Amino acid sequence: MKRLAIGILAHVDAGKTTLSEALLYSCGSIRHAGRVDHGNAFLDNFAYERERGITIFSKQALLKMGDDTEITLVDTPGHVDFSGETDRALSVLDYAILVVSATDGIKPHTIALWKLLSRKNIPTFIFINKTDLPCPSREVTMRALRESFGDGCINFSAPIDELCEEIAMRDEELLDAFLSGKATQDEIKKKTASLMLERRIFPCFFGSALRFEGVKEFLGALDTYTIEKKYPDAFGAKVYKITRDDAGTRLTHMKITGGELRAKDVLATRDGAEEKVDGIRIYSGAKYTAVDRAVAGQICAVYGLDHSFGGEGLGAEFDCVEQNFEPVLSYTVIPVSECNIVDLYALMKKLEEEDPMLGVSYNERLREISVRVMGEVQLQLLERTIAERFGVQVVFGEGNIVYKETIKGAVIGSGHFEPLRHYAEVHLLIEEGERGSGLAFDTLCSENLLDKNWQRLILTHLAEKCHLGVLTGAPLTDVTISVLAGRAHKKHTEGGDFRQATYRAVRQGLMKAESVLLEPFYDFTLTVPAENVGRAMSDVGLMGGSISAPESGENGEMILVGSAPVSLMRGYAKDVAAYTKGTGRITLNFGGYKECHDPDQVIASIGYEAERDVDNTADSVFCSHGAGTVIPWQEADGMMHVERSEYIKNEKSEEDELTADVSERDLVRKKHLSYEENVLMDKELAAIFERTYGPIKRRKLPPEKVVRSYDSEKPKKSPKPKPQLPEFLLVDGYNIIFAWDDLKKVAEDNLNLARQLLINILCNYQGYLGIGVIVVFDAYKVVGGRGSVSKQGGIHVVYTKEAETADAYIERVTYEMSKKYRVRVATSDNLEQMIILGHGAERVPARVFHDEVTQVLRRIEEDIEKNNR
Repeated sequence: MKRLAIGILAHVDAGKTTLSEALLYSCGSIRHAGRVDHGNAFLDNFAYERERGITIFSKQALLKMGDDTEITLVDTPGHVDFSGETDRALSVLDYAILVVSATDGIKPHTIALWKLLSRKNIPTFIFINKTDLPCPSREVTMRALRESFGDGCINFSAPIDELCEEIAMRDEELLDAFLSGKATQDEIKKKTASLMLERRIFPCFFGSALRFEGVKEFLGALDTYTIEKKYPDAFGAKVYKITRDDAGTRLTHMKITGGELRAKDVLATRDGAEEKVDGIRIYSGAKYTAVDRAVAGQICAVYGLDHSFGGEGLGAEFDCVEQNFEPVLSYTVIPVSECNIVDLYALMKKLEEEDPMLGVSYNERLREISVRVMGEVQLQLLERTIAERFGVQVVFGEGNIVYKETIKGAVIGSGHFEPLRHYAEVHLLIEEGERGSGLAFDTLCSENLLDKNWQRLILTHLAEKCHLGVLTGAPLTDVTISVLAGRAHKKHTEGGDFRQATYRAVRQGLMKAESVLLEPFYDFTLTVPAENVGRAMSDVGLMGGSISAPESGENGEMILVGSAPVSLMRGYAKDVAAYTKGTGRITLNFGGYKECHDPDQVIASIGYEAERDVDNTADSVFCSHGAGTVIPWQEADGMMHVERSEYIKNEKSEEDELTADVSERDLVRKKHLSYEENVLMDKELAAIFERTYGPIKRRKLPPEKVVRSYDSEKPKKSPKPKPQLPEFLLVDGYNIIFAWDDLKKVAEDNLNLARQLLINILCNYQGYLGIGVIVVFDAYKVVGGRGSVSKQGGIHVVYTKEAETADAYIERVTYEMSKKYRVRVATSDNLEQMIILGHGAERVPARVFHDEVTQVLRRIEEDIEKNNR
């Protein structure tokens, strides 16, 4: 049986739930089609949904088409306040239906939903609803759809010949077959399903769900143009929401993405615990059927799991937590009826399981509970839910903006935790991330400095906590935190020690960094009469927002699109209604976080003192005279046990290659690359070398002779004078070109010219010193390349053959030549890569070699001037 999960999405009042009712009725899943305005819709089964006439929670219904197709229809909320519920449902969809009202057109929230579908790569049908009402022509509507969603939008209600031509134009091979008359209609339909799966075609259908116009044709298209996914045999499942039934049973809603799930199966959680599946339900509306098993492709509800969460991956499935909508308002919960505030907090954490975006938090010092919501409608629902489920009457304080913090640049934070019989030290690199990227964690630490198991533990502690900024105590975002180094004690270190050291390292880094306060912005679409455009543009400017040039709308209206801070835009809808006398309207959508327009005022009003936040301290604890001593964060760096030089290069390295303006981040990254990635590169180069020349044979060096000193028992190495051998210089050509600024600049425009300039320079260098010079250029990626050796102006120019790198060539040559010659190798590579395999070779850093060449060329000029005189 073909099993599909198809979701219906739309802006509020587009007719999404009405279309769901029409589809269910048309295929016989329900006997009577309900109506939203009558309060008897099959899928709006919560009292508050029926009262408000909106969908608040995503629900599912089974839609069977014959004996071989079963569709799980997922109805999602259309109101912006419940966008998080819609977002979570998308993770289990195979296809989506985007409903657009023919009368209202494409709304800003419709575009937001389209972007979300595109980001999640979900194939999409488009149903243009309410065509029975006065509305623009189909041509006008299709033009608007293509402008907003792309040329892949095709009118599937068009005549078959016209439709086939439109479809054929979306694929080059299909178009050739169609023009030559070789493509039949059945072949085009089959190809359409594949093109749709690739999101190259978006079938568009016109109709009226309320009057069942175009519904049967659309129902047939859902079967014709869909392809079932191929699922693996190993069990996997995606959890997309948590709910509780009328009896209070905790239900975990999931889609099986591999194998099957049976009642009484035991599932392993991410923390290693095990939970048993007590039962499985297949829901359709408010009713369900208890089953013994659920197979791949089905959406089911499982009870018996107490620690599951929305976004969790079970079995072979990875966790898929991705939050695309964020609440921007925070409210304090104020109990009206008598209750224990701590008990109420525990009860509200259950609500957070069902809606993770609530972000329920408790301030122990103020004994206050706070929640985050998207808007007023969600706040009203929350107030009613608390009263009905917990029997507690609450009101909410004045809403506050949810601010966030980030940093500029990069900084290293260190934390040490060493009270008596405990020990841990952590060093972290905290870097500025892209706006909207959230928090990311990585490790740049060598296992020579800290074992891998301790590194994984540090990453776990980084991810388990909501780290707070130091300006206002707001959550940290848009940064990457990487493990640089750490130290553990074989006897005294416990897991909790690294938690303390990690938290302190993050905090210390933030105290040293340049912090930035971020505030949420609304993306808005403002429609006003032409005479009010000036007032609207002036208001947006005063709010610190940005706005595009006004565009003409219908009936002489003007449309303005822009972005402005939530803090100033919150109550603006009332102002719009007032100065336009009820004719203006504004639509708001969350537009992400940007730098705060008045950070000093916000920071002062919040009055957060980072150094007094004992729950988020930046200070470290060191052991002194047998007891733990707290060292202020400003002084802690000088007392750390891991030296900075162990994990970061000095600004003047042994090769003097790094300039003073290189940032900390670049230095650390350079060190990390040299240790982690170049180790892998060495192995790859060695493999290439062995495939080309066979196994590498090492020379066995004779043991060094030692002599006893008269004043010490320790043996000392006897000095051994080095013989004076003829000298040869090997130059890694491309490394030198990109290490020397003057040649690098030339190479950006003309690599051939840069190569010839280097050869000319080396010719002069060789001619003056009279030594042998071999310059080697990489050509290992040249397919079929046989390599070449030529002599130009006294030096040998080598181009390596296919599968042979310059490093491998130099290693081979130094291995043979170092027996008879003094061999020096000029390269910009810090770890010497494969060159280190060449015994007896001396390495000349790129900058040192540049100084040598410069000095030689200067002497040549001096000699020429002397001879001329």
